[in-house]
Amino acid sequence: MSSKIRNFCIIAHIDHGKSTLADRLLEATGTVTTREMKEQVLDDLELERQRGITIKARAVAMKFKQGKETYELNLIDTPGHVDFQYEVSRSLACCEGALLLVDAFQGVEAQTVANAYAAMEHDLKIIPVINKIDLTHARPEEVAEEMMNSLGTDPDECVKVSAKTGEGVAGLLDAIVEGVPPPTGDPNATLQAMVFDSNYDDYRGAITYVRVMQGTVRKGQKIRFLRAGTQHDVVDLGQFVPHREACEELIAGQVGYLICNIKSLGDVHIGDTISVPGDKAAEPLPGYARPKRMVYCGLFPSDGQDFSELRDALERLAINDPSFEFEPETSDALGFGFRCGFLGLLHMEIIQQRLENEADIDLVQTAPNVTYEIIDKRGETITIHKPQDVPDPGDVEEFRQPIVRCNVIVPDDFIGAVMKLCQERRGIQKSQEYLGMQRAMLTYDIPLAEVVYDLHDKIKSCTKGYGTLDYEMIGYEPADLCRLDILVNGKRVDALSVVCNKADADRRGRAVAKKLKKEIERHMFEVAVQAAIGSRVIARETVPAMRKNVTAKCYGGDITRKRKLLQKQKEGKKRMKAIGNVEISQKAFMAVLSDGEQA
Repeated sequence: MSSKIRNFCIIAHIDHGKSTLADRLLEATGTVTTREMKEQVLDDLELERQRGITIKARAVAMKFKQGKETYELNLIDTPGHVDFQYEVSRSLACCEGALLLVDAFQGVEAQTVANAYAAMEHDLKIIPVINKIDLTHARPEEVAEEMMNSLGTDPDECVKVSAKTGEGVAGLLDAIVEGVPPPTGDPNATLQAMVFDSNYDDYRGAITYVRVMQGTVRKGQKIRFLRAGTQHDVVDLGQFVPHREACEELIAGQVGYLICNIKSLGDVHIGDTISVPGDKAAEPLPGYARPKRMVYCGLFPSDGQDFSELRDALERLAINDPSFEFEPETSDALGFGFRCGFLGLLHMEIIQQRLENEADIDLVQTAPNVTYEIIDKRGETITIHKPQDVPDPGDVEEFRQPIVRCNVIVPDDFIGAVMKLCQERRGIQKSQEYLGMQRAMLTYDIPLAEVVYDLHDKIKSCTKGYGTLDYEMIGYEPADLCRLDILVNGKRVDALSVVCNKADADRRGRAVAKKLKKEIERHMFEVAVQAAIGSRVIARETVPAMRKNVTAKCYGGDITRKRKLLQKQKEGKKRMKAIGNVEISQKAFMAVLSDGEQA
């Protein structure tokens, strides 16, 4: 019965204990036996365990007895990092309630605020939970007051728990049953189900994760993916407990999986609606807003032979993670590779590590850059994903950069340091408000390019780890930008081009030229390393030639003989330089790409 189902997710800032609380809920409901229990049981990616963060949302069904009644609790565990906000938004669309988890010592953080507002937009019932009350320096009363000031929650409704020791978890289960409304769908209506994730199994094909909104889906039934326009038979279906467990049917309100012998994951679209074939199909659900890729970089196999393997690995990842996209590109310096779009720098790092770990491919990655807009002299708007596509300065009417609104939550001792940092990054202050006696939220509009590289790390450094950052895209604004090219021996190295502010171009150009001078091997002729904006060279370093002492065999005698030999050597080097190619090693590229951006 739908009235006995409760669908909820756990939302919180990073490291506030979402996955640990999920472990305690699984234990308290007897879903996982003590023998099977391990830490972060829902974080099943190897990378999630290594880094101690949740990357993919996971669903699990639990049975909970309250008196004589048995309830089905469907939990969707979500990531906490700002880069994986898209996973959180998909989870919220499948739930009626959310546990808003806050650390009893750290209090309300930037992502807590962002996630709470997202849950409110989806009209979810929010249950405020204060975690880590077992800490000696916990301050649950102050944190409850902070939540009231910043999020408007009632301090009396806050459930105090310790996900580590299990204290208060039984009371939390009761609060979920009583607080979260049951799903409203009708099991007898026409089937309407939302696809919120998918996975690929080498033996079963594509596994589609669904939340049934209306109607019932049964084994052997014919279904239709409305967006993809394809029909399939349901071969198997079931729920996650937390491993796959088959059942005969899923009714309105339930969360589970379908297996339909779909050979290609490309046929499954996240956010698609599943219904019945024919004219009686239900209306398509609104689905999800398309994720905006904010950061782009080139990924190239370090050994050119692995190109097809890299493409297969990227296809597998893109199907499971729709917020990631890629397209083929070629580079004179690095050969064949792919231009990839990510939600942020952590997302980029995770994809790169998953490629190296799961597909065992060595990668060379170009400098990350954000998406720009250019209005050319003809009045057309061009979207720029890579610096090489920027037209010459004479063709550019207006250069626009993406601006993000950053909310930084800091203890009041560090407000000055954070303000200075944001102003250095060309930020414009919008507001400043106090959440409690000693914590403030600063709001700045900052160019995205200044945020993605290392703003998060710098904020952590200057606030001794207590500052937190959350940001959202607000639009494009005109700026004084240019394309900075690096030329080696007069030839442009496309992989090292960057878009930067004109005021910053000199410093960055000099830094990259100096770095390359150290890394490029010496040749028989001198090699010029130049930084240029359009046709104007703004910095130059010279890699000296290896010299043979041609006058060594001359002793005494006429000076003109020595001059003749030196002149002959000079002409030889000039001829060599005209036809010589300078090979830039992978090591030199890696050195510049790792430091050049921060230079």
